[in-house]
Amino acid sequence: MSRLRGTLAGFFQQADLLLLGLCCLATLYGMALIASATRYMDTSGMIRYVGVQGVAMLLGIGAYIFMSMVDIEIVMRKWKWIVGFNVVFIGLLVTPLGVGGSTTGNQAWLKFPGIPFQIGPAEVVKITFTLLLAKQLEWLREEKRDLKSFHSAFLVAGHTLALMGWYVVISGDMGNALTFFFIFLCMSFVAGFALRWFALLLAGGGAAFVAAWVLDLIPPYMMDRFRVLFDHSYDSLGVGWQQSRSLLTIGAGGVLGQGYMNGTQTQSSYPQSLPNRWTDFIFSVCGEELGMIGCLLIILLLSAIIVRVLLVAKNSQTSFQCYVCVGVAAMLIYQTVINIGMCLFVMPTIGVTLPFFSYGGSSILTLYMAMGVVSGIKLRSPDMHRRGQIIGR
Repeated sequence: MSRLRGTLAGFFQQADLLLLGLCCLATLYGMALIASATRYMDTSGMIRYVGVQGVAMLLGIGAYIFMSMVDIEIVMRKWKWIVGFNVVFIGLLVTPLGVGGSTTGNQAWLKFPGIPFQIGPAEVVKITFTLLLAKQLEWLREEKRDLKSFHSAFLVAGHTLALMGWYVVISGDMGNALTFFFIFLCMSFVAGFALRWFALLLAGGGAAFVAAWVLDLIPPYMMDRFRVLFDHSYDSLGVGWQQSRSLLTIGAGGVLGQGYMNGTQTQSSYPQSLPNRWTDFIFSVCGEELGMIGCLLIILLLSAIIVRVLLVAKNSQTSFQCYVCVGVAAMLIYQTVINIGMCLFVMPTIGVTLPFFSYGGSSILTLYMAMGVVSGIKLRSPDMHRRGQIIGR
């Protein structure tokens, strides 16, 4: 018992309590929005959604404390086991545990008996992938490999594309697969890879997309999601319906909003007035009921969390620690930009949730785990040893 007390005392003295506080504040704000977004169902439905989110938050805080105590550099000595975990965990989607999305049909969720929420393997693998990529980048530096060389770029890009390909083939979920790609771009840039490789990769990806479009290799529903971005009137009652309703909902809120639990679309008993209002379009709920001020508060909270993570990266002791923090920040940036862009009708609908705000037990739990990893890095570099050092170009 005394050892446990000592461990917890060490956590409260050195762990990143500010980061934990920001995460909790964002989650509580999100729970308030979820309560409003689900109120139109019935009281039991609202309590269930908010309750699951609350339980996930409490479990997340426990995971944050636990991950703060774990030395991930020691864990990564068993990196081969983590590679195997990524492959097998994603592969579980093709077993009876796999569950398809209610609207997209993507086989992107796992339902384990006794757990009150579904688990998205991508949410967990984002963390393990970030750790593995950081380890790979650190190894390349330690081996004194030229990070500007084609061989180094090929190794890192190959790792990323292999994981993305495996996940897309198994799940059909392109939205979360692109999260891996953005994490790779940010971490590789900080590590010092030559800009020409980024230009070549993006140009090649763009050319491949255009070719796939011209040759009709892209599924029709996905092509429509891009078409509607440039012509909002295109299939406005079909593929453009969700985002059209989202834009209408946000615009109706103005600067101060219509009032909490008083939004016209948010409180409508017709589900299609604002589809997926407690998940993908929680930002729209905020826009209608709390207005631009409420939306700016969401952006401010998420920006504060991202900046805090990057500050830990800036002051980390090792290249591995720096890369991990950058990868976590990249994950948050990608999801935030895509989700808000989706709600504002400037990004395609790809099922990416808003971190800490959208409903999702596995999302909340894994976000706190990721933040706990960052906290653990700060805990092992008190007062930011070798202040100001960042591994890079």
